[in-house]
Amino acid sequence: MMKLRIITLLVAWLITISNFAVAQNRLTLSGQVISNIPLDGAAVSLYKTADSIPVQTVITDSKGAFSLAHLKPGTYRVAVMMIGHSVYKGDSFQLNVNMVLPVIRLQQTGLALQEVRVSSQKPLIEKKIDRTVINVDAMISSAGSTVYEVLEKSPGIMIDQSGGVSLKGKGAVIFIDDKPANLSGADLESYLKSLPSSIVDQIELMTNPPARYDAAGSGGIVNIRTKKSKLKGFNGGVNLSYVQGKYARTNNSLNFNYRYNKVNLFGNFGYAVINNYSDLNINRHFENVNGEVVSNFLQNSFSRTTGQSYTSKVGMDYYFSEKTTFGIGLTGLYRPTKQKMFVESIFTNAQNLMDSTVLADNREQNKFKNIGFNLNYRHLYDKNGRELTADIDYVNYKTRNDQSFDNNSYPKDGLPINNYLLSGSLPAGINIYSAKIDYSHPLKSGVKLETGLKTSYTQTGNTADYFYTVNQVTKPDYNKTNHFLYKEHINAAYVNANKDFNQLTLQAGLRLENTVSNGHQLGNTQKTDSTFKRNYTGLFPTLFLQYKLDTAGTNLLSMDYGRRIERPYYQDLNPFLSPIDKFTYYTGNPFLKPSYTNSIELSHTYKGKFTTSLSYGKSIDQVNETIEIVDGIYYSRPGNIGNATVKSLSFDGSFDLASRFNFHFYGQVTNIHTVSAFYNGQLDTKGTFVYLKPILQFKAGKDWTIQLDGYYQSKVTNVQFVAGQRNRMNVAIAKKLSASTTVKLVVNDVFHSFVNSGVINNLALTRADYHNVIDSRTGVLSLSYRFGKTISNLRKHDGNGAESEQKRVKD
Repeated sequence: MMKLRIITLLVAWLITISNFAVAQNRLTLSGQVISNIPLDGAAVSLYKTADSIPVQTVITDSKGAFSLAHLKPGTYRVAVMMIGHSVYKGDSFQLNVNMVLPVIRLQQTGLALQEVRVSSQKPLIEKKIDRTVINVDAMISSAGSTVYEVLEKSPGIMIDQSGGVSLKGKGAVIFIDDKPANLSGADLESYLKSLPSSIVDQIELMTNPPARYDAAGSGGIVNIRTKKSKLKGFNGGVNLSYVQGKYARTNNSLNFNYRYNKVNLFGNFGYAVINNYSDLNINRHFENVNGEVVSNFLQNSFSRTTGQSYTSKVGMDYYFSEKTTFGIGLTGLYRPTKQKMFVESIFTNAQNLMDSTVLADNREQNKFKNIGFNLNYRHLYDKNGRELTADIDYVNYKTRNDQSFDNNSYPKDGLPINNYLLSGSLPAGINIYSAKIDYSHPLKSGVKLETGLKTSYTQTGNTADYFYTVNQVTKPDYNKTNHFLYKEHINAAYVNANKDFNQLTLQAGLRLENTVSNGHQLGNTQKTDSTFKRNYTGLFPTLFLQYKLDTAGTNLLSMDYGRRIERPYYQDLNPFLSPIDKFTYYTGNPFLKPSYTNSIELSHTYKGKFTTSLSYGKSIDQVNETIEIVDGIYYSRPGNIGNATVKSLSFDGSFDLASRFNFHFYGQVTNIHTVSAFYNGQLDTKGTFVYLKPILQFKAGKDWTIQLDGYYQSKVTNVQFVAGQRNRMNVAIAKKLSASTTVKLVVNDVFHSFVNSGVINNLALTRADYHNVIDSRTGVLSLSYRFGKTISNLRKHDGNGAESEQKRVKD
């Protein structure tokens, strides 16, 4: 109740200030830029006639419209730039009242892209009212890497040792082109590592996404936008890269766009060779009730993963009329991989003398297939922006994992005393069907209303057939064999409103979601059937306030609030065992409940370059990984660990140290406090960590750029785990050979200091620690080439209906 009163007072205070600001005499200049059609993305700059310094620069919208606000009376001139068009330089004019300029018409140059030299560059970071945007091409060390490595290098994003992505200490969900990636943990990590970074255009960080987005994810959404050309004609790009670490690999991509009459075709394709390793040590020390070590279990696992990844996305837009567009999109991913893991497990007594050894030769063959189909429709009713969009989606995932665990036990010396072979076949399938409709309506009062409906239906089926062989006799392992079926239906509706009160911008929304789910664990000769059902409804409000302390917007205050839900991953509800090795098992939890999070953030931005933020979030029934030891065997399972509170203070700034030097710095101090009823009693943990991510860019002469970047993370305490400190440094050099061709050389993790390590606490009479080294020190040589002619302003459809469902799949 107290928090609600504070929010109400803040809103009332800002509205009062805004009403005073509105009364001040500030002027607005607006207009439209066209060629043969309205131009989307043209840069409009306003200059004082007395000098050549721009007062404001804005980008035109999809209708070619622009608006420059909070202007003082004076004499000005306007300049407009757009790739593929001649530069427009207007005459001087006197601004004394609000003014609408005559339509500005740009002439097409007809030049091919490789004949045009563009000297401007997007900034690394852009701030918007409800999200932060990272322009990936501005980070040259991302060349030749994977999408996973791009996220690691992006300011404001953290990836833990399990592959989980977080924003300011809270778990976030991964979207790709507004579609959830549908994966988690190690599976999400593997998926992102199979995608070449060259397909990425922007990364959007939304700690409190607006009501139009699904309410899933306690820490918000990380939306990865792939490259899509908005240029008419035939154009595209090729990116080739060779990566050398301990083992060689490659990442390559091709994207294209072709427009003929009313039809526009577009797509991108990626091919990657997967070839890496992991060297993992896990030590377990068993104690008596007095805390004395009675035995030790020391395990080393060296694994090699090899394979390929094929990704594709193709689509077509049909321009039925000037206002109506139909679209179709197809996506696909095929990733066959093999993993060989040699495991040495040593058992010692209290005096560290070896008692026995277990050697294991573990092998896995995995095939992951994903196809997606999208039909979309867009109708623009008028030039004011009244618009209707609709999507119908079908997404299918198919996986097959064939496992073999061959274990041999040895005494202190001599021949093996025990041979145990466990083999398993794990096919799985997920079908997601969804449909949504969105409508936006700008009112004469300046309020923009948005509303929409969505329905989705998900079916999953997971089969696990296990067999064990002892003394050359093979039998079914009914303790691990299972067949799990799950169905889920989600219906949602939302309304969102946005209003610009001159110096104050306000956006508020409310989303309603109802979830009905059914789970069925089929039995076998030793296990009986079991079922569960869930039916719950939630309201999810969002609020964004942005206030300019001065008319030029030099100092900007922002506040955002949101409530979100985190539903369990589909496979996490499956209660049966899945072996990782002979001594480590993963098991699901059919009793998982959804987790709810309330978050609020206050921030101040200076000159659009320096942002300081203070955030607070509290989660109820938070879901987290838990570790339990029973008879020396590790069992990892998800659980509702209780309540978690996350407080964070961050700074994000860009400094122009000299004409050729730019320094970007992101720093974060975060405190995490969790309280839970645990296996061995009450669990109350808290800890504060520091996270620093600097990026230095230097333009060394004509067409040369050098970049140094890296990060440092101190120890992180979260529930059972204390993750050790991590750090890395990367160096990159880029040379622009021509307007269309760029070559880059990158060295990642120069000192090979990126190591995942830590300890696991709250284990019954056990202490455990881990240390994992991966193939993170690599040299990358990449070449990018752009081709084709450029005629701008084509509509592209990025949305779809299967938004929150896909993120909850493990491949």
